[in-house]
Amino acid sequence: MSLKALSIPDFDHDLSPYTGYTRAHWEAVADHWLATALSFASPNNALFQIPGRHAASGPESDALEGFARTFLIAAPRIVGAGGNDPLGLADVYAAGLVAGTTRGGPEEWLWGVDCTPPLTGKTQPIVEAANIAWALHLTGDHVWGRLDQAGKEQVAQWLAHHASKVAWSNNWLLFTAVIEAFLASKGIDTSAYDSTADVRRVESWHLGEGWYTDGVRRNIDYYNAWVIHPFLWAWYEMVGDRDPDAKWLWENRLGRYLETYPRLFGGNGSPLIQGRSLTYRTATLAPVWLGALTGRGHLSPGATRRLASGTLKYFTDHGAGVEGPLSLGWRGEQFLPVTQYYSGPGSPYFAGMGFMGLALPADHPVWTEKEEQQPAETGDRVFGLDGNGWLAHSTSGDEIVRLVNHGSDHHTAGTPDDDPLYVKFGYSTHTAPGMAAAFEDNVDGAFALLDGEPSRRGPILAHRVRGNVAGSRCAPREGAQLRTVSIVSGPYEVRCHLLDSDRPTAVREGAHAVADDVPVPYGLHREAAWARRADGLTAAVLGLHGYERAETVTHTDASILGSHQSTPALHGASPGGRTVHVALHFLGRTEDIAVSAETWQTTASVSVDDTTVRVEWRGGETVIVDLSEFVD
Repeated sequence: MSLKALSIPDFDHDLSPYTGYTRAHWEAVADHWLATALSFASPNNALFQIPGRHAASGPESDALEGFARTFLIAAPRIVGAGGNDPLGLADVYAAGLVAGTTRGGPEEWLWGVDCTPPLTGKTQPIVEAANIAWALHLTGDHVWGRLDQAGKEQVAQWLAHHASKVAWSNNWLLFTAVIEAFLASKGIDTSAYDSTADVRRVESWHLGEGWYTDGVRRNIDYYNAWVIHPFLWAWYEMVGDRDPDAKWLWENRLGRYLETYPRLFGGNGSPLIQGRSLTYRTATLAPVWLGALTGRGHLSPGATRRLASGTLKYFTDHGAGVEGPLSLGWRGEQFLPVTQYYSGPGSPYFAGMGFMGLALPADHPVWTEKEEQQPAETGDRVFGLDGNGWLAHSTSGDEIVRLVNHGSDHHTAGTPDDDPLYVKFGYSTHTAPGMAAAFEDNVDGAFALLDGEPSRRGPILAHRVRGNVAGSRCAPREGAQLRTVSIVSGPYEVRCHLLDSDRPTAVREGAHAVADDVPVPYGLHREAAWARRADGLTAAVLGLHGYERAETVTHTDASILGSHQSTPALHGASPGGRTVHVALHFLGRTEDIAVSAETWQTTASVSVDDTTVRVEWRGGETVIVDLSEFVD
């Protein structure tokens, strides 16, 4: 099958001086992604048999997923066209709804089962039923109104089956909730599976500042952005009169969330590279558009479009959906290590959540006002999220956002492995965690004990964030406790470890990993290990206390940002008992490594007295931290 490549309209740098993108560019990308996916649709459009590696749920589920998730792109496109619908998308998806819910028909969809082991069938249809319900809500009568009474009844029957299922106790609770709310909004009796209690359970996971953990453990990621807030919005819109106080509370939480979330996008357009399901790409933009839709956002219309268009352009410039279907990866190429067992060929089209802005009319200020700078471009910032255990610091000179992670670990009962997308000490918008097949090869962002197989960070047992200081406590192995405190300033982090070990051990500290499509130059200078990409992006680490030597570790095919990866690292030793290890981390842009290395030497003066670390930053600020007391 021959597929057309994406054709981008001419840039408009008068209206959009930063990206050149306008509404026409968004429409062009949406239409191209839809046309490509539709070329794999069944005769009546219910099943999208997009080629690629199948998810664990199998090809039948994948084909349903292709329909449901492309509907998320089609829905705002239909609404934004004001009923004009030049592509006939409403008819396409209306026909697919009927064909997919016709019992015994050639395009019948799967019927999901309860999420209660042992499973007797597939649970994934619950998710896709929710995506369909969400899109049907957004489109109003544009699609639902095209169904005759018999069609509405059979679609409602299929949806009701999934609304009544037992969902996993995480963001999935909102999937059954949104299906139930949609049915209730259509006058259907849903009292047998009322979802109010499930929504209250999700709301109980609020950590503060509008951020939630995805379930009862420390699972903090983009599921805030592309499920929790958008699906709570839809639920409260449809049935919020059940609990007006809860709706008011969520609306305020969304507002608080939108004070910090947009600050986690780099000036290069990249979202922070952290957490699972990254193949959803532009879905990271859902709450940015939601802020414009609800009036709860804090960005100006021009800054909203600049941020969103910068991210869409970031992905299209790197080949996402340009030729052929969206791949299972981050950029254009397939990169399976970043996917999960549930990722199939239709999964990446959840990116449609990030096209919500097209539901706003063409004369809305987000489309008509001139682009303005986004947060990463407007000045250096440091902000902490104590509930998350996160401390972010960005610098407008290089437009890089860095995140120090002392709160998210994605550890659940029976999960033995550290997930590199959650447990690293450092993440950013310009670097990605190493995802080598062998755990011991993932050096970046980790402090490892090397008295056997490299230790894992393990579950975070306590955390604290105060000002420009954050810390956490964990147990990397039996007989060892690790307290870590990070102190940030500009592009720098002084990372301090207090290790209590029952035996002697070598230790290793990893910096950010720099990746490219060609080998990344690296080296040592004045005891600092560094890696520098051709465009000047540089990661470096300098031992200040408790380290003996530096090196740079290289890998291939271990990063979503390129086939070659270089990671600066430090090595030290502990004789057992209590030891302190302090390093200066740098992530930014450099022109001359020798000059920069000299700067690193004088950036921070550090002294250690027992468990107390004193950091004097060049410029006058002094921070004193007792590592044994900062985190209980």
